[in-house]
Amino acid sequence: MSMTVAQKLIKAHLLEGEMVPGKEISLKIDQTLCQDATGTMVMLELEAMGLKRAKTECSVQYVDHNLIQEDYKNPDDHLFLQSAAQRFGLWFSRPGNGVSHPVHMEHFGKPGKTLLGSDSHTCAAGCLGMLAMGSGGLEVALAIAGQPFHVTMPQIFGVKLTGKLPAWVSAKDIILEMLRRHSVKGGVNKIIEYYGPGLKHLTTWDRHVIANMGAELGATASVFPSDEQARCFLKEQGRAKDWMPLVADRGADYDLHDEIDLSKLVPLIAKPSSPGKVVPVRDVAGEEIYQAYVGSSANPGFRDFAISALMVRGQQIHPAVSYDINPSSRNQLEDLARSGLLADLIHAGARIHQAGCNGCIGMGQAPATGRNSLRTVPRNFPGRSGTKEDSVFLCSPETATASALKGVITDPRDLKKRYPRVSLPRKPMVNHAELQPPLSPAKSAQVRLIKGPNIASIPPSQALTQELRLSVLLKVGDNVSTDEIMPAGARVLPYRSNIPKISEFVFDVVDETYSSRARALKAKGGCHAIIGGENYGQGSSREHAALAPRYLGLQMVIAKSFARIHWQNLVNFGILPVTFVNPDDYKRIAQDDVLMLWDLIDALKQGKKLTVEVENKNLTIPVAHRLSPRQRAVLIEGGLINWLKQHKNN
Repeated sequence: MSMTVAQKLIKAHLLEGEMVPGKEISLKIDQTLCQDATGTMVMLELEAMGLKRAKTECSVQYVDHNLIQEDYKNPDDHLFLQSAAQRFGLWFSRPGNGVSHPVHMEHFGKPGKTLLGSDSHTCAAGCLGMLAMGSGGLEVALAIAGQPFHVTMPQIFGVKLTGKLPAWVSAKDIILEMLRRHSVKGGVNKIIEYYGPGLKHLTTWDRHVIANMGAELGATASVFPSDEQARCFLKEQGRAKDWMPLVADRGADYDLHDEIDLSKLVPLIAKPSSPGKVVPVRDVAGEEIYQAYVGSSANPGFRDFAISALMVRGQQIHPAVSYDINPSSRNQLEDLARSGLLADLIHAGARIHQAGCNGCIGMGQAPATGRNSLRTVPRNFPGRSGTKEDSVFLCSPETATASALKGVITDPRDLKKRYPRVSLPRKPMVNHAELQPPLSPAKSAQVRLIKGPNIASIPPSQALTQELRLSVLLKVGDNVSTDEIMPAGARVLPYRSNIPKISEFVFDVVDETYSSRARALKAKGGCHAIIGGENYGQGSSREHAALAPRYLGLQMVIAKSFARIHWQNLVNFGILPVTFVNPDDYKRIAQDDVLMLWDLIDALKQGKKLTVEVENKNLTIPVAHRLSPRQRAVLIEGGLINWLKQHKNN
């Protein structure tokens, strides 16, 4: 039977289940990655499990999100993560070494392997022919401990690429075209596999741009073949032995199909405040801008910075614009310095930041109130930049730089200049010095975890009860992101290892009263529900968006549909995620209604249909779930941690 690249990867790692879309499967995980905004919880979970040593082929802890050291909290957590990596046998990437995804690609990515990361953009590694997926931190902790990863078998969505990109159009415009066609929920429960003759014109770094923002489509993963481009990349990184060919069989079929003629693409831009609001740049040209930002995991390659440097060479950026350069890795920054291109950027007025996530996660570089910011980052959800009233556009380095020169949103083709020719380094910098390898088992056993005063234990959760009486504390619309549920940024992220404290910020962007109202209800012994629209919980994989609301008493979310990772995180922390059988019933429930569920545990065990009664309205609403028997057992126990304890005892 002819197979796609994605099907080959799944089959090679399948432990349980059938490769039938919609069925739950379990997969062997070869590699994991954690970043510091989620890694602290992962390391605390490993400690709680009593793990002695990582059982994966390769696990890496990166520090790339919380780099600002305005007080003790972030540096204390850096020390904790370093000690945890030493204790559990992980690699450790120090602050300033770069964003996890491009650094992992440079040093550890291998065709044919599986990678699970506690960051939704882990899917970027699909550029190398890997099955790379984001998930909640608890599932990554289990993978580090040698447990399988459970996921719904996705459909395989084949996208054929033909032609060659014209001048002033680059890889970012390809993924923006996918978002324009398919929206932010077009990839939910799908693996997007790119193939076709157009691939030969896309470098591995170009493919990283596309695979990275598969997360914005809601995809389980994005996959490219391991072909000549991948071989050349690994050879440049001094890892030629890690290459293996992996391509789709002739005649392989896909569940879904699309085709993009690269030669017909134009510069595109996503308007505030969703990656799905994509239009041609010329549709919004002329709007004044405050900031132009180049870098992040969504445009991390040397070419992305080099094209910007060549565009501004010998010129000055517009005096009203903050021109921010965010190097993606220490290696890339060193290559820019050696080539002289860093000097071109500095001379033109660029602000050079340390290699890390920085402004992408709202950790610095926030735009001014009411001013437009053009960014090459993957997301522009409301408030994610660190400014509550932000106006962030997503675009290519070419569009961001052209706009920085003119002071207004500018289609780079309208510069009326020759498209710069980028010369890639003949021998890219490969520097392993900032990567600390795992200690030997004997030395690891002697390491004590370094815990600062801001690190708190994971709060316990109670098992599900047969009857639930829940107040509806919040009703939200479509495409609510985890950035809106659990905000990021310098104000909030330092408390990521302190659930009681970070829970004060839950839904702060949407309703500043939510946390206080939830705490008051919890103090009276009550619990609550949230009503959501389509694609509830899109965006970041941060499990805090489930764990913190659960701490506040959230026990059920009824939505029209869920994003994959957040849906899994809700289950993992004992929150019942159900959907409306009839979407119009969304309108029939109001904030402050009281919902009743009867015989809930029996219904879940026996696979019966669920109904919700709305108190004082004489209204019964049918709801549905797609929980596997394993997930139903997890929910009944009050979450995956409780289930694991019970499972271990049995």
